[in-house]
Amino acid sequence: METLLAKSSRAIKNVAEQKKRYLYDRMLWNKRLVGIKGARGTGKSTMLLQKLQELKLPDNQASYWSLDDLYFLEHSLAATAEQFYNAGGRMLFLDEVHKCPNWSRHIKNLYDQYKDLQIVFTGSSIIDLTRQEADLSRRALMYSLAGMSYREYLYFHHDIYFEPLSLSDITANNTAWQKRFPNNFRPLQYFSSYLQSGYYPFSLEDLEGFLTRMQQTIRIIVEYDMAALQDFDIRNAQKILQLLYILSANVPFKPNISELARKSNIHRNTITGYLYFLEQAQLIRQLLPAGISLNLLQKPEKVYLNNTNLSYALASDTTNKGNLRETFFASQLSVDHKVNLPRQGDFLVDDKIIFEIGGRNKSSKQIKELPNSFIVADDWDYPVTVLPLWAFGMLY
Repeated sequence: METLLAKSSRAIKNVAEQKKRYLYDRMLWNKRLVGIKGARGTGKSTMLLQKLQELKLPDNQASYWSLDDLYFLEHSLAATAEQFYNAGGRMLFLDEVHKCPNWSRHIKNLYDQYKDLQIVFTGSSIIDLTRQEADLSRRALMYSLAGMSYREYLYFHHDIYFEPLSLSDITANNTAWQKRFPNNFRPLQYFSSYLQSGYYPFSLEDLEGFLTRMQQTIRIIVEYDMAALQDFDIRNAQKILQLLYILSANVPFKPNISELARKSNIHRNTITGYLYFLEQAQLIRQLLPAGISLNLLQKPEKVYLNNTNLSYALASDTTNKGNLRETFFASQLSVDHKVNLPRQGDFLVDDKIIFEIGGRNKSSKQIKELPNSFIVADDWDYPVTVLPLWAFGMLY
């Protein structure tokens, strides 16, 4: 265990502490059992290390363990945690829990046995606590970490900081929210860069190699992380990747299941299941009509990639502005709002607001008769009659 404590100490010491993701201050860190789910590369590990650095507790009281460490090939998590607790440990931050067999049972037993041990864990977005052998859903306070918003990108990459806007701020029948931004702020100056490489925090480390790393990350998610999903056969990983590339070249679109099956050489009866797995892995986004919940058998009305960076990584030759606009809007709104497909317009948000997305000259004829509806237009700084697309990147 001394090896783990030494690794933890080094990791905590070396993490950058100043800039923190939007979720950091939203979380109730002091609860006994807290979980953070998110796609690979969104910054979950960094958040754990930043919190431990902030706490400034001795190594034997608070420690960070990554469960993909080779140490856990020969040592039980439960036994190691017991040793840590008996030596004075009271805060245990566990990273990449889905890499550990029977992880949920281990954590449940630790939670039940040690009433004064606080556990914070992270795992892939594919984790479904209700389907684990040891159900943690009644014990764990769970959070989901999305990729960076446009607001966060401006802060992390360019040291430009703004407080978040609310959806009601943007849709209010006035321009008061615009006064929060200084006159010298050019909202579109970095917007195209964000669409290409701003969603994942690891672009800060190597911008030139970002797209290559993105492609590698996609393969790891499909070939490795998705193996932790119940009902997923890892032998189908290559078919999943093939399906993902087909989708990326055509999104957004209403999927024809038979046509997708033919192009991907996947049996049509399993296509909806594969789409569900890709949604859980935060590689695609399925849009459904209001009142319908996502499940293994549900055919989506429309499919998008999860975020615009994936468009450049998977289908840079076929990327178009219309696709990027809608994908951006959906990715930003879905963090704190419910997004569905309306009968008219592009998006229905929170079952009450309709948005139609377009370019600078987008007209309102498609939704002009609909109450509580708005045109969202790209290529505008501060328009008067429509809402600027970039502003929806300021929501979190």
